[in-house]
Amino acid sequence: MCGTFKTALLLSCFLYFCQNFNEILALKCKCDICNKTNFTCETDGYCFTSTYVKGGKVKYSYSCLDKVSFFPPEEPRWCHQKATSTEAKICCKESDFCNAEEKFRPLLSSLNIISSVTEKTSTEFTSLEIAAAIVIPTLIICIIIGAAYFFHTSHQRRGMHHHLKHVDDSLEAPDHPILNKGVSLKHMIEMTTSGSGSGLPLLVQRSIARQIQLVEIIGQGRFGEVWKGRWRGENVAVKIFSSREERSWFREAEIYQTVMLRHDNILGFIAADNKDNGTWTQLWLITDYHEHGSLFDFLGRNTLDSSGMIHMALSIATGLAHLHMDIMGTQGKPAIAHRDLKSKNILVKSNGTCAIGDLGLAVRHDVTTDTVDIPLNNRVGTKRYMAPEVLDETMNIDQFDSFKRADVYALGLIFWEIARRCNVGGIYDEYQLPFYDAVPPDPTIDEMRRVVCVDTQRPNIPNRWQSCEALHVMSKLMKECWYHNATARLTALRIKKTLSNFRASEELKM
Repeated sequence: MCGTFKTALLLSCFLYFCQNFNEILALKCKCDICNKTNFTCETDGYCFTSTYVKGGKVKYSYSCLDKVSFFPPEEPRWCHQKATSTEAKICCKESDFCNAEEKFRPLLSSLNIISSVTEKTSTEFTSLEIAAAIVIPTLIICIIIGAAYFFHTSHQRRGMHHHLKHVDDSLEAPDHPILNKGVSLKHMIEMTTSGSGSGLPLLVQRSIARQIQLVEIIGQGRFGEVWKGRWRGENVAVKIFSSREERSWFREAEIYQTVMLRHDNILGFIAADNKDNGTWTQLWLITDYHEHGSLFDFLGRNTLDSSGMIHMALSIATGLAHLHMDIMGTQGKPAIAHRDLKSKNILVKSNGTCAIGDLGLAVRHDVTTDTVDIPLNNRVGTKRYMAPEVLDETMNIDQFDSFKRADVYALGLIFWEIARRCNVGGIYDEYQLPFYDAVPPDPTIDEMRRVVCVDTQRPNIPNRWQSCEALHVMSKLMKECWYHNATARLTALRIKKTLSNFRASEELKM
């Protein structure tokens, strides 16, 4: 009875502490986008000030960084990025509105942004100190009661010590229960994410990454290389970023681990890890491997029948519709726009469907503040696939729908690439990139602007496509994707429904 009473008392103390801890430590921050809450936000993480130089002027942005947004989860890497000549960030949590104080304003000096932080005076009492005054006595009482209970039961635990295994300092976990031999990657992901699609635990990601053997290089891009790798007999794709591309690596890993993102038509994310041997650093992003490679590679080697064309186009539209969709709720998903959709960033699966990859430039929509989190990296999308409003810089970057419409324009060009390879009665076109006959292989922004915006050219649609019902549907869709007026373009969801209805009607005829 005594042991039971002590356990209950200890539990009561612990619950009291848990219930009041967040309330005591709720941090208030200055927030320049929170006009509905008097430009104030509350967080369980950090206040931050972001400073950047635009048009020769220093500009400031203030907000909250909640723990749910941390990557890695234990401490946000975002807060520890070095200041550059054009931007700096400072995170703080020692007092309410600490990000509004002058001492946290980065100063512009000789084109280098530095932070000037003064010492806190002895008369200041922060929320952390107030919390400590309340929490510490409560903890001491709980510890005294808990100590009696601990010594009473410690002899029972001693007999269990021989079952515990040591995990070394490298953070590898070969004996982690979900890494047991015989467990496939697919099963492991389903087992640990419970359908949330938010990614494997970081410890498991690192363990997987450090057990991968690189087999052969299968691609190269602006960021680095793509390798085929093996993990316990399974093929994986390993995207290796150079250390100069850390932002792109971090952003892509962050986007891939967005809750509820996992989908059959989005490239399956497995793990992210940084490998440092003291002289160089490699940043790894590990995803599902698809032997057919990119849609660009596949279309260069293969043709499709009309059914395969619709099947493939529908899968891409379905993936994009899922990306663009916001799912409400505690386990919800923000709407995401890709910003670099092209045939080289789409993978072809063994069943003829596709998965959209390369999310390093993606942006997310925050419904509560109606803002877009544009990534802080220097990359732009692929010029050949840029929508007219992107090329002539008339796009409203503060409105999330603008990014979705630019994705749909690129989708229309991809549909044109696929349709050219549709084999009807032995007739088909050779594979070409959009605007192959209007601009050089590596066009400039000015060259693309002249063709797309000034001359309002679009890829040529052969007359023979009108005699095949599937090609007629595809040509009608692509025209409605690449309207010059962005607001007139179809949504990804509408494209998905049109293709799905057409496929269903064709199956009824069979």
